[in-house]
Amino acid sequence: MSVTDGLRSSVAAVRLWFSPARVRAEGTTPDYRFSLANERTFLAWLRTGLALVGGGFAVDQFLPRLHEGVRLAFTVVLLAGGALCALRAVNHWVRCEQAMRRGEDLPVSRFPTVLALAVGLLAVAVVVLVLVGWTG
Repeated sequence: MSVTDGLRSSVAAVRLWFSPARVRAEGTTPDYRFSLANERTFLAWLRTGLALVGGGFAVDQFLPRLHEGVRLAFTVVLLAGGALCALRAVNHWVRCEQAMRRGEDLPVSRFPTVLALAVGLLAVAVVVLVLVGWTG
């Protein structure tokens, strides 16, 4: 696959985010309970993204004594993680909806594992910083 083909494929995927009617036109309508479950999962990912964004603002606003470079790094990581989570939510919703309509297996993703590891590492880093005394 060339770079141009990859870019076209990505643009086509993003277009589906803004055109749910095109997703619905594909395949056959699944049991509505599955579509609603897919939507609940989408909303849960959005809540996770919002929580990460809130955590980024909290680190920036409520840890002023934290070393400035560390505070900025944590803030940016949390804000970027929240943005990625929101983008991943809509991408996963579309992919799952398409798979259900086509009668295919649901798509698998490594994103939950990566997100969990990143949040865990960030939490461990904060604990270490508190123990070392870089917060004051």
